[in-house]
Amino acid sequence: MFPVKMLLFHFCFQIKNHGVPEKTIERMMTVAREFFRQPESERVKHYSADTTKTTRLSTSFNVASEKVSNWRDFLRLHCLPIEDFINEWPSSPVSFREVTAEYATSVRALVLVLLEAISESLGLAKDSVSNTLGKHGQHMALNYYPPCPQPDLTFGLPGHKDPNLITVLLQDEVPGLQVFKDGKWIPVRPVPNTFIVNMGDQMQVISNDKYKSVLHRAVVNSDKERISIPTFYCPSLDAVVGPQQELINEEEESPAVYRSFTYAEYYEKFWDRALATESCIDLFKASKT
Repeated sequence: MFPVKMLLFHFCFQIKNHGVPEKTIERMMTVAREFFRQPESERVKHYSADTTKTTRLSTSFNVASEKVSNWRDFLRLHCLPIEDFINEWPSSPVSFREVTAEYATSVRALVLVLLEAISESLGLAKDSVSNTLGKHGQHMALNYYPPCPQPDLTFGLPGHKDPNLITVLLQDEVPGLQVFKDGKWIPVRPVPNTFIVNMGDQMQVISNDKYKSVLHRAVVNSDKERISIPTFYCPSLDAVVGPQQELINEEEESPAVYRSFTYAEYYEKFWDRALATESCIDLFKASKT
């Protein structure tokens, strides 16, 4: 098992010796930067405000419903299984599809190892969490934060919790990520060839609150562009998510905190609210009788 460097608290950590080749990471960051440095006429071919599209370029978060825009452009990609989506990914830069497919495959392998370790940490069989995810889902976002003339007036992304299961974040050398802890926003310093891993809402539900989704945000600066590449690993849309039965014990005052739901239901509510609140997980609490 690779060494894990714990960062801030148990639900957000920095990982090194993770098995993703350094060259794969370098190529992914390079091709992301090349994509956003292309002329607007090339980038805009992929633009869409439709949050259901599986490959799309957009800005802020959800321009169709939000009242305040954020200082961010992003390219969102679905990538599991890769063969179902790769032909709709950008073909420029010419290496984009090859590099992104290699990176996505490597990060998925890392996630599957992490899920086994998390399952065992909950006292479950190592395949328990993975088995709740249906056919599994994997998305990526290539986030581009340009220099902002008034960075104190906006965010790259405001404080929020991820709706998915687990997020593996690759950052360039420019700081911007902050995690909320003990009433304070803590900057997360980029370290070369490492990932930041944080738990999302589905992990909080499956673990029946043993793990907690992490509140985080992205700030911008006036001097340098910043690129980050989160991989969002999640259940398939038709998967039914709920607390693991082994973690529910009414007699020991450990009732189910959440009701069961499909990930499609959760994902729709997440996008509709446009980060107006930090999380929508409370909408899925189990009713008390």
